[in-house]
Amino acid sequence: MAQQDEVFKKIVSHAKEYGFVFQSSEIYDGLSAVYDYGQNGVELKNNIKRYWWDSMTLLHENIVGIDSAIFMHPTIWKASGHVDAFNDPLIDNRDSKKRYRADVLIEEEIAKIEDKIEKEVAKARKRFGESFDEALYRQTNPRVAEYAAKRDALHERFAQAMNDNNLEELRQIIIDQEIVCPISGTRNWTEVRQFNLMFRTEMGSTADGAMTVYLRPETAQGIFVNYLNVQKTGRMRIPFGIAQIGKAFRNEIVARQFIFRMREFEQMEMQFFVRPGEELKWFATWKEWRLKWHKALGLGDEKYRYHDHEKLAHYANAATDIEFQMPFGFKEVEGIHSRTNFDLSQHEKFSGKNIKYFDPELGESYVPYVIETSIGVDRMFLSVLCSSYEEQKLDNGETRVVLHLPAALAPVKCAVMPLVRKDGLPEKAREIVNDLKFDFSTHYDEKDSIGKRYRRQDAIGTPYCITVDHQTLEDNTVTLRHRDSMEQTRVNVADLHKLIHDNVSLNSLLRKLA
Repeated sequence: MAQQDEVFKKIVSHAKEYGFVFQSSEIYDGLSAVYDYGQNGVELKNNIKRYWWDSMTLLHENIVGIDSAIFMHPTIWKASGHVDAFNDPLIDNRDSKKRYRADVLIEEEIAKIEDKIEKEVAKARKRFGESFDEALYRQTNPRVAEYAAKRDALHERFAQAMNDNNLEELRQIIIDQEIVCPISGTRNWTEVRQFNLMFRTEMGSTADGAMTVYLRPETAQGIFVNYLNVQKTGRMRIPFGIAQIGKAFRNEIVARQFIFRMREFEQMEMQFFVRPGEELKWFATWKEWRLKWHKALGLGDEKYRYHDHEKLAHYANAATDIEFQMPFGFKEVEGIHSRTNFDLSQHEKFSGKNIKYFDPELGESYVPYVIETSIGVDRMFLSVLCSSYEEQKLDNGETRVVLHLPAALAPVKCAVMPLVRKDGLPEKAREIVNDLKFDFSTHYDEKDSIGKRYRRQDAIGTPYCITVDHQTLEDNTVTLRHRDSMEQTRVNVADLHKLIHDNVSLNSLLRKLA
């Protein structure tokens, strides 16, 4: 665990050093849990969003997009349940004066038990080698069985407390498990209480006439209140979906792990409207398709897993998270939820407007059911960054830091470098840049030795480096260096465009899904 923490610290440092992520308002000592994306970070982030958007709107004829406002009528949040029920269970340590989410403390305790099981299995795997039967070992080893029983009992107790919204029981679990504050090391805990996560402000020109409004805590409600507008103007027939990318805001008290949990973040959400009774079929379909979308990036299939919810939100009848293996454990990057018809029914009730859909095939009107896929852009960004980072030992004894980013997501697709800054090589390199820049994000780099330039591009994840040398002026060929293998090949300048396009285009990813 300590080694993983050290790697994560290096990734955070790398993100700043190479222009991916900066602390917001850093010259004023920063703003907690708020971050800015730098010149390379914004390109990577935009490429992630483009991959998601195109996979939704280009590959599905029945999915369209919208962009709804951040400010919405406050009654929307009353109807959705956010005013009354959008809370986190919080607990304070009296000695450190630090505040924690009670559920997270318990989840981390469960994770510690799971880590003990995995360590036992790892030791046995090393001891027995190829003859190791992992499934049998997990079933029969007394120590593993003891840990598993302890984990399962704690998990069952925790799930029951969460389902019952039993704050006293959550605190008692923390006491019984002897969970200590990471800062003070003591178990001097307060009671657990609920804290609403919405930011509120006022809209209006005078104090007396101001209306209390909220910064939206999710983008979904903007889709729900517009669903009938989209359906009618687009002549959409159920099933159909509406996609949206946008900012959301939550007053997270326990914000940590870099950009994993922030107060201002971005979501990619799609709400898929279906007939009542067909929602679980579509839930299974989208659950499978969304995992396929993640795996197409090639970050490692073993790094993903499903986590089915035991405590369902008040609006859902099925829910699954797609979790990704971060340096700090498996964490949620996307949620797939069957939201039933709760949201639309609530908005119909609170607005007094008829927002039923008339189904021409059935000849009847009904409030559609909804399947939601919701992915955090920032968490997705972090998963890509963490899985791509590598400190690589080279044959000559040197170390290079390389980001093995999926080529289609890389902020810079190719870098063009004259071997020396004379003899017409810079002019030829500029000529190549001017040809490629209309289709690819292309860097021109002539500073420092060619080796140092390669290292800089490796560190930001550039898939290709193109070196212009004296032979280029003779036969119009260049050296093409591949980031991951460091292999160098001689190619004709005329072939560069197609070669790069075939490997860095989003089409290559989308065709895996089609």
